[in-house]
Amino acid sequence: MTVSFRIRCFLAAALAMLAPLLLAVPASAHGFTSTVHAELTQRPDGVVRAELEMEYVLLVRSVAKAEADPELESRAKAAFRTSGADVGLIEEHLDAVLGYLGDRFGIAVEGRPCTPAATDGLRASERDGVPHLVVAVDYTCPASGDVAYEISSELFPESEGFVGSTETILDYSLSDASGSALLSAEDPTYSTDESSPASLLDFFVLGAEHLLFGLDHLLFLVALIVGSRRPRDILLAATAFTAAHSVTFILASLGLVSVPAAIVEPVIALSIAAVAAWHVWGSWRDRRPGSGSASLGRPVGGVGLSPDQAAPAGGGAVAVATPVQTSTGLAAATSGVSRMSRMSGERARLAVVFGFGLIHGLGFAGALGIDEPFSWRLLGSLLVFNLGIEAVQLAIIALVFPMLLVLRRRQPRIGWWLGIVAAAAVVVVGLFWFVQRVLGLG
Repeated sequence: MTVSFRIRCFLAAALAMLAPLLLAVPASAHGFTSTVHAELTQRPDGVVRAELEMEYVLLVRSVAKAEADPELESRAKAAFRTSGADVGLIEEHLDAVLGYLGDRFGIAVEGRPCTPAATDGLRASERDGVPHLVVAVDYTCPASGDVAYEISSELFPESEGFVGSTETILDYSLSDASGSALLSAEDPTYSTDESSPASLLDFFVLGAEHLLFGLDHLLFLVALIVGSRRPRDILLAATAFTAAHSVTFILASLGLVSVPAAIVEPVIALSIAAVAAWHVWGSWRDRRPGSGSASLGRPVGGVGLSPDQAAPAGGGAVAVATPVQTSTGLAAATSGVSRMSRMSGERARLAVVFGFGLIHGLGFAGALGIDEPFSWRLLGSLLVFNLGIEAVQLAIIALVFPMLLVLRRRQPRIGWWLGIVAAAAVVVVGLFWFVQRVLGLG
C-alpha cells in the first residue's frame, strides 16, 4: 500500500507554500533585538554613576535620527568600515548623545529625577564581535542613603525603526541595595525596593521568550522532535541538549568561555540542518514504515523450505536435503543485528545533539549579552533565564510529540511523510541561514 496521490499532492503543496515564508526568515533569529547593559555604582558622596554599554552603530543611527543629522550617520558608517567604533566622532557630538540618553534613560528618587552630568568615561568595547560604546553618566539625586532608586530605560524603541525591541540588563550596587533586573518596552521601570523574586521572574520570562521567538533554537527543537520515534528518544535528546547548552551558557555568560559570534551563529544554523538531515536520511534508508520488515516472515530463496517443497513441480531429481532454517530464526538474527545497529545510531545521535547543544549554549549567552565576572547574584539570574528556556522547551515537547506519536501509530504513512516534509523544510532553512551567516548577508 502506498501513500495516496492526494496526500502526496497536499504535502507537496504545503511545502511549496511554506518554503517562501521559511526562506524569508532572517538569517539571525536574534538580529531584531538589542541589549543595553547598565551598571550602576554609588560614590561615597551619594552620586550614582551609570555606565551604559550599547551597540555603537545603533546608538549613532538613533542619535542622528533624533537630531535630524544625516551627516553624523554617514560619517559614522564611513569610519566604522575602516576602524570600527569611532570614539572621537562621538566626542564631537557628545551633547547630542547625552541628550538622547537623557531623554530615554533616567534615575529618580521618590518621584524626583536625578540630574545627569557628563564624565570622561567614554570608551569603545566589543561583545560577540559587535562594536559597542560605553558612556558613563553621573547622576546627582535629591536624596541618598536609605532610599529607593527608580531606574527607567526606553532606549532604542521600536518606533525608531531600527530594532524590534530592546532589553536593558541592569546590574546595580548602591549603598543600601544591590541586585539585577531586566527592563523592557513592556516594563521599562524598576525600583530597587522591589522584591528579588519579581526581578528573577523577569529573567524567567526573558528566557521563555528567547526560545519561543528565537527561530533557530526553535527549529532545532523541531528537528529533535520529528527525529524521535519513541518518548524515550525525545527525552534523551532533550536531556542531552539541555545539559550541553546549560554548561556553555553559564560559562560564556560568566566570561569563562568566549567564541566569536561569527563562528557560533553559522554553526548553529548548520546544526539545525544536520539534525534534520539525519532524520531524512534515516527515514529514506529504512524506507516506508513496515517495508523493512515485510520480508522477515517469508522464506527467501528456498530458505526454510522442506525438501519436498523445494522439489521441482514436475518431478525429477530431488535436491539433497539440507537443514531447515526457519523464518523465525532468520527473523531473530536479523532483529538482533537491527537492534544493535539502532542502539549504535541512537548513541551517535545523542553525541551529535550534545555537541551541537554546546554551541547553542554559546548562542543563548550571546543573545543575552552578559559577559561579566562571577557573582552569585548574576549566577542566580542566569539560572532563572535558563529555567525559562527549559520550561518552554518541555512545554513544546509535551504538546507536539504526543500528537505526532498518535498520528504515527494510527496513520503511520501519513506520519512518516509528515516527518520527512517537516525535516526537509528545516534542512532547507538551516542551510539557507548557514550560507547567509558565513557570507555575512541579511
